[in-house]
Amino acid sequence: RPHRTELYEAPPSGCWPIVYSPDYNITFMGLEKLHPFDAGKWGKVINFLKEEKLIADDLIVQAREATDEDLLVVHTRRYLNKLKWSFVVATITEIPPVAFLPNFVVQRKVLKPLRTQTGGTIMAGKLAVDRGWAINVGGGFHHCSSDKGGGFCAYADITLAIKFLFERVQGVSRATIIDLDAHQGNGHERDFMDDPRVYIMDAYNRYIYPGDGFAKRAIKRKVELEWGTEDTEYLQKVHTHVEGALNEFKPDIVVYNAGTDILDGDPLGGLAISPQGIVKRDEVVFRAARSRGVPVLMVTSGGYQKRTARIIADSILNLHSLGLLGRQQTACALGSPSLDQMVRDSAKDFSNLSLQ
Repeated sequence: RPHRTELYEAPPSGCWPIVYSPDYNITFMGLEKLHPFDAGKWGKVINFLKEEKLIADDLIVQAREATDEDLLVVHTRRYLNKLKWSFVVATITEIPPVAFLPNFVVQRKVLKPLRTQTGGTIMAGKLAVDRGWAINVGGGFHHCSSDKGGGFCAYADITLAIKFLFERVQGVSRATIIDLDAHQGNGHERDFMDDPRVYIMDAYNRYIYPGDGFAKRAIKRKVELEWGTEDTEYLQKVHTHVEGALNEFKPDIVVYNAGTDILDGDPLGGLAISPQGIVKRDEVVFRAARSRGVPVLMVTSGGYQKRTARIIADSILNLHSLGLLGRQQTACALGSPSLDQMVRDSAKDFSNLSLQ
């Protein structure tokens, strides 16, 4: 019998299935600067969306931290116990000095933000099914599997969100993962290796981390990209394969791992996609899912440059202006004209910005 979880309690009837918590952001003693990750990018995305009047604090869903009991739906107790060793966490997050910190500090300052983002992904899975779409402004830890972390990923949030849906939500028994982060998503691939209910499409730079040959066997649609791939080729491949994937397998949910480390100049991704290319890519995925009536859950995953947060915000604004983030009136108690007006105004402002 599934355990009771706070993550599946209905959020207040605010309108936007956008999940976030200030606890996502990792900041302490400047250690976060030792990793190319912009460890405050999640909060910056939210601030940009507030500036554009798309959202307000009381209109987004507050993420809750995943508990041990939640995590054990996928993770082994042995793996969770390993995270009580600071040097293990240092290896996973690729921030060596973390090894020398007392573990209670590591739990509070590094792992709690990652557990909260993981809770956010699980919550967003249920919201996506209820509302047709949801965005967790964090999450996307696609290198973590049930018993092994790596590449800044300590919890397998994508696997967890899908397993939660399979176990607790009636009518959800097939899922498609569309992983468009620059890196191969070896964590969820290992977790769903022999699971016919999950179809994985993965497009990644074939020459970079993790190069997990075993995990590749789980990929149903493999798009291996060359160094320096640019917009035209990239978008054409994404469009062809996303359409192909959704025609080949009819899922009840699409989990979209929308890493922005494909951006030109990313120190780890090695691809050369423009900001406009990223915005267009997200649009391709949302159009494909929404036109088929398949709920879509988006997580933000990797992206290691200071301008990443602005691009993610611009992409969400673009999806909204195109009507791809439909508002389910029934789920909202907030039909106030002022909010509707705000939303319309922000869409108008945004459509005036040329994305060409």
